[in-house]
Amino acid sequence: MKKLVRFGVSLDQHLLVDFDRLIERRKYTNRSEAIRDLIRDHLVGQQWDENRETVATITFVYDHHVPDLTRKLTHIQHDFQGHILAGMHVHLDHDHCLEVLVARGKGAAIRKIADALLSVKGVKHGKLVTTTTGKGIR
Repeated sequence: MKKLVRFGVSLDQHLLVDFDRLIERRKYTNRSEAIRDLIRDHLVGQQWDENRETVATITFVYDHHVPDLTRKLTHIQHDFQGHILAGMHVHLDHDHCLEVLVARGKGAAIRKIADALLSVKGVKHGKLVTTTTGKGIR
């Protein structure tokens, strides 16, 4: 069984008020749960590196009327098919589409995929969001 450790934290009153608003907005049951999530999020961010097996999402919005764009995006995804596990395509309006890809592999490979996709002319916005496979997270 995991050992639970209690400790005290001193904060500026205004910072604590803001933190309590965050807790309420996110529906945490208590401050401890919120602090645990903040610590985990920071640790996951610190663990992500170029040589470690990891997972991420690559999200991007593009104008599907740009000539040859969908073919280019599909071609890039096929080039990295061993790393892209799943994808979702959403028609946002008459001109714009959103894609979300789930990728797994070494951090360097995932960053290479994201860079290749997000730099294509016609992609209006994109973001790589890194996370963890869950191994080693408590």
